[in-house]
Amino acid sequence: MRGAASVRLNILLTGFTGFIGHALRQRLVGEGHRLRLAGRRHPVAMQPSEDWLPFDMACPEEPPWTLDSLRGIDVVVNTVGILRETRDLRFQALHVDGPRRLFEAAVQAKVGRIVHLSALGADDAAQTRYHRSKKAGDDGLLRLPIASVVAQPSLVYGPGGASAQLFTQLAAAPVLLLPAGGHQHIQPIHIDDLVQALAALATQATPFTGRIALVGPEALAFHDLLRRLRASLGLSRAWSIAVPAPLVRMAAAICDRIPSSALDTETWQMLQRGNVAPAEATRTVLGREPRGVESFIAPEDANALRHAAQLGVFLPILRLSVAIVWIVTGVLSSGVYPVAESYALLARAGVPTALAPLFLYGAAALDLVLGVLTLVLKRRSQLWLAQIALIVGYTAIISLRLPEYWLHPYGPVLKNLPMLAVLWLLYVVDRGDSRR
Repeated sequence: MRGAASVRLNILLTGFTGFIGHALRQRLVGEGHRLRLAGRRHPVAMQPSEDWLPFDMACPEEPPWTLDSLRGIDVVVNTVGILRETRDLRFQALHVDGPRRLFEAAVQAKVGRIVHLSALGADDAAQTRYHRSKKAGDDGLLRLPIASVVAQPSLVYGPGGASAQLFTQLAAAPVLLLPAGGHQHIQPIHIDDLVQALAALATQATPFTGRIALVGPEALAFHDLLRRLRASLGLSRAWSIAVPAPLVRMAAAICDRIPSSALDTETWQMLQRGNVAPAEATRTVLGREPRGVESFIAPEDANALRHAAQLGVFLPILRLSVAIVWIVTGVLSSGVYPVAESYALLARAGVPTALAPLFLYGAAALDLVLGVLTLVLKRRSQLWLAQIALIVGYTAIISLRLPEYWLHPYGPVLKNLPMLAVLWLLYVVDRGDSRR
């Protein structure tokens, strides 16, 4: 199984913009194969050995695959898949109906082989809609009269992967939060190993047909995974907290309503079930031992990954802290703090008595609005600028009218400086995310 294929093949690849599909695309091009990239949008950059086939697998109105679309194709590789449904992307369309149309057209066009990316756990014991839809798509392919391989990887770890980002952030946290004690067994595979295996299954003569599990060298408990990743990041051991299963289930139910959340009811069910398989087939395809968790993070990358993971951990905490400051300030200003004293302070700041109620309750309402927006908005870069401007304005007024507060032993004005630094950090990060 070692080495690249000597024959250059014509390969149709779907899902080429995804985490796995993108990495596989780069490897296949590097091995000298010609690729036909099938997808909704034209690739931003294409190599001379690539062409594009416009096709939306999620669209039921899309015309069926034609023989011309697959003319001259030696291998079809399908990597399309979603972990969570959205309004436009549904399991049935992407995992069952769309692949079926592709596979049936490949049979008619006499394509030599199909490699289909599924998931470990898409079997007779599948409980989640994700796994059941994957199994339905797999079964449909394996019933067709064509040489085919259904690759079923375990959790995939690698730069840019959602799982890698989540696990690295959990490992880098000051305290390890272990769902139900973290005893669930998983067997993650590195993206480089997975892509090498998929490329071999697509381009080399292999003894594999049907389903093949692609996994790391050993099964390990979830808490062990986090501790090994933490060590690779150069971090010392941390305290751990076992989060009771009912609390995790409750959090997952809440996260069902948050589309971008990595946790939801189904992912929690899949983690509880476990994600392991024998590694012999993976060793055979790779011609070597798959890399273990200890080598997932290269030493030269540890510092950058650690900083990114810690930033990912603390940014939500900073956002929540800022929201709490605004909301609590608004509540206190609206009447919890003695109104008479608030009016006296406004008078000293130069606010006319007749306008004092407007300034007091208007400012309180503004603080509440800023706090709520901090919690609910997805794009907050302009919100951070508004908060910075407001704090700078408050600080300027206090400096002119109440300069003695700069000398107050509790530092009520000096505390604006770290608040401004936090808001600027949040602005810079969110601005960068919006441009990405």
